[in-house]
Amino acid sequence: MLQRTVFSWTVLLASALLEAVWATALGLSDGFTRPLPALVFAVTAALSMVGLGLAVKTIPLGTAYAVWVGIGAALTVGCAMATGAEPFSVFKVLFIAGIVGCAAGLKLLPAGTPADP
Repeated sequence: MLQRTVFSWTVLLASALLEAVWATALGLSDGFTRPLPALVFAVTAALSMVGLGLAVKTIPLGTAYAVWVGIGAALTVGCAMATGAEPFSVFKVLFIAGIVGCAAGLKLLPAGTPADP
């Protein structure tokens, strides 16, 4: 069970990284008029979704989705600030750290069993 959990979290984190890649490629595609960024978007978006789908076999959907979105968003904004595509702001960094902290907090919560319907 531990191996499966570690695998699921690893896949989820890789999928969050791919989310940042596809979000960046989407911006660079200029409305899908630039073929290479549009292709990178399509491939990485599909892989990111597949990874999220695999992760939710073990990780509760709400937790997995929050971590996926939070980490992906933080990486996307961080990358944009690092490349100069978006202006740097101490407040942005603090809020991004909050997002990452909240996502990490979800990972640290004990796993429970879903309530019966």
